[in-house]
Amino acid sequence: MATLERLKRRPDFLRVAATRRKFVAPGLILQARRHEPAGIDAPLPLRVGFTVSRKVGNSVARNRARRRLRAAAEAVMAGHATAGEDYVLIGRAGTLTRPYAALLADLEAGLRRLGAYRDGTEETKTP
Repeated sequence: MATLERLKRRPDFLRVAATRRKFVAPGLILQARRHEPAGIDAPLPLRVGFTVSRKVGNSVARNRARRRLRAAAEAVMAGHATAGEDYVLIGRAGTLTRPYAALLADLEAGLRRLGAYRDGTEETKTP
């Protein structure tokens, strides 16, 4: 199971958005971008950023939407997202009211549609 690193800087979010690889669902928008490793033998991290605009609601609503997206990312992406990609999860108004199981299904469908889904049963080989 991969650990999720966080995207925190605005240029990172803009680089992911510039690739225009995205999946739109009622509960979220998923954007993805392949990134280059830092070195030749450097491991490919799985990096995720979260954002929710003011259209979703006040700060309490936006923070709740972000928490729901973080929980969904930990549940789905840690086991099924392809490493070496940057992902941005964008909250929508439906993020707040959508059942959690449907939010997980939206995220999994987005990974599949973007070609970034991997089966969680495969073992990573360490030399």
